Amino acid sequence: MSSGSEKARSNVKGALILLFASTIWGTSFVAQSQGMERIEAFTFNGIRTLMGAGVLLIYLFLRRTLFGRGLDDDERAARRAKTVRSVKSGLIVGVLLFIASNLQQFAFNDTTAGKIAFITALYMFFVPLFGLVIGKRPNPLVWICVSVGFIGLYFLSIDPAEPWNINRGDFLALLCAIAYAVHILTVEHFAADTDGITLSFTQFTVSGVVSCLMMFLFESPNLTDINAVIFPLLYSGVMSCGIAFTLQVIGQKYAEATVASLAMCMESVFGVISAAIILGDRMSGRETLGCALMFTAIVFSQVSDLVWSRIRHAGAGSGT
Repeated sequence: MSSGSEKARSNVKGALILLFASTIWGTSFVAQSQGMERIEAFTFNGIRTLMGAGVLLIYLFLRRTLFGRGLDDDERAARRAKTVRSVKSGLIVGVLLFIASNLQQFAFNDTTAGKIAFITALYMFFVPLFGLVIGKRPNPLVWICVSVGFIGLYFLSIDPAEPWNINRGDFLALLCAIAYAVHILTVEHFAADTDGITLSFTQFTVSGVVSCLMMFLFESPNLTDINAVIFPLLYSGVMSCGIAFTLQVIGQKYAEATVASLAMCMESVFGVISAAIILGDRMSGRETLGCALMFTAIVFSQVSDLVWSRIRHAGAGSGT
């Protein structure tokens, strides 16, 4: 089999794995919305992120048990050092995850799951914007995508009859997108020197513990209400936080970066579809146009590097 066909098969395999992860993330917006019908934001997030940490803890135990044997002293020392770095980094990204995930969860009090899914996806635009601060210069096409994305956000979230009356939930979802962009850039900064699963386990643990502290300080949790939404909690915690993340790690080993990002950006589409089917959420024509513009901008932003490189190559070729 040629290397080209092997690469294509690998991309397909990775894309399918990541699409499944995106389906879980998208449908998790429904679970989060249903959970907020009986319990409050810190309670929901604290429990579900600790569930996700539990899933990853099992994975880490099995990995250590099954694949940790036969290492020499130097290899064990290197693994311990990497684990320490991963935990230290996880403490930082865990605080950022706490901020981002709770901003999103509070948004469910005031807006729909479908709108939150699309507005949260704006982190794909904020990442290159904030990347400028650390010297990462995106290609010029990204700025077109950012502009179209914010036009889409205008149609999705702002009523022209009351242009200054922005929905509180939409605003919180926008702040969530900003927080997730900072979170992603921070994870990227630490990723090369850490173990991804250990870092993720640590961030889920930190986010869950801090959320539970806030739960006891500012909310009134009770077992009756928690039991009433145990299935949304399990789905959002075990499936979204635990399993989908693991699928992301596996999928990105097979798929190229562009293919991976395209597959993962489908999360917002699955969020809208599942909210319409399960929750009966319906969008107006104006809001649907906003979603369409945002989705187009999101997809194009993920292939903009490839398109720009071909434009530059074609320009250089015509100049010779």
